[in-house]
Amino acid sequence: MAMNKVKNFNDAELKDRLVAINRVTKVTKGGRTFTFAAIVVVGDGKGVIGYGLGKAGEVTAAIAKGVEAAKKNLVKVPVLKGTIPHEVEARFGGAQVFMRPAAAGTGLVAGGAMRAVLDSVGVKDILAKSKGSSNPHNLVKATIEGLSQLRDAYTVAGQRGISMDKVFNG
Repeated sequence: MAMNKVKNFNDAELKDRLVAINRVTKVTKGGRTFTFAAIVVVGDGKGVIGYGLGKAGEVTAAIAKGVEAAKKNLVKVPVLKGTIPHEVEARFGGAQVFMRPAAAGTGLVAGGAMRAVLDSVGVKDILAKSKGSSNPHNLVKATIEGLSQLRDAYTVAGQRGISMDKVFNG
C-alpha cells in the first residue's frame, strides 16, 4: 500500500463522504457520557482516496476530525474508463471484499461502506461483493486495501521492463 501513497495533494477538489457514525456511551458515577466516532472517506473522483476516523463529543467535530485524518493517508488508484483494470480480492480483519470490472452502463453494484469508497474514488461501473464481516471500519479498510493492489497495464509494463504490446499479447 505504501507504493501508491499520495504525498501532497490540493484539498480544494477533495469531497468528503460520511460512511458511519457510532455513538459510544461511558457510564460514570455522574451519569452517562456520550461520544461519537465517525468514519469518513475523502476522494477527488479521479483515483485518489483516503479514509479517517474521528472521535469527539459532538457529531460535527468527529466528522471534521475524520476528514483531517483522511487527508493524511491518501492513496492513488488506477481507474480506467470508469472501472478498475482487473479483479481483486482483499481482506482486513473479518471483512473480505471482491471487486470485478464491469462494462460501461452497469453502474455501481456495491453495498454500504464499499459503495461510499468506490463512489469517492470515481469508479462508475463495478461489480463488488462483501463477504464476511459487515463492520464498516473493516469494510472501508479492506476496500481501500484491494484498490491499492490494482495495477494498470502501463505500470505492469514498466515493472517488467517490456513493451505494452507484450503485456497484452504475451
